[in-house]
Amino acid sequence: MFERIMSELGPWVWMVLGFVLLVMEVIAPGIFMLWIGIAALLIGVVSLLIWDADFWTWQIQVLAFLAMSLVSTYVGKRLVGGRDDGTDQPLLNRRGAQMIGRMATLDEPIKDGRGRIKLGDTLWRISGPDLPAGTQVRVTGAADTDLELTVEAVLD
Repeated sequence: MFERIMSELGPWVWMVLGFVLLVMEVIAPGIFMLWIGIAALLIGVVSLLIWDADFWTWQIQVLAFLAMSLVSTYVGKRLVGGRDDGTDQPLLNRRGAQMIGRMATLDEPIKDGRGRIKLGDTLWRISGPDLPAGTQVRVTGAADTDLELTVEAVLD
């Protein structure tokens, strides 16, 4: 079937594939189909130039397309994805980490290493040493999931 399509469309099969992949990138952007579409267009250009060569069979074209897809994706990743820009707000989406260093007074005691504390307008689950209500505590850490804070007593 693929051989029949290749013989009917000739070198234009790669151009059509390239444009279909580029349209897919526009419909569902993710910057991945772009590089494969570019590879297909490049193989289409090469096919237009050397279509009558005996060695340029559909199998060689597919292998060249696969290799060009890898090269194109690698180059695209280096161009677009290679940037690691710092941010002026590294804790923006890490609410628990934003609480580290804050101090509060326990409204209820910590029992068996677990309790709750109110910071701002949020009630947080906390872990730490057993402490009575009214103790001044400092947040020393946050779980990876930002669901629980670690606290310690503040010594006067």
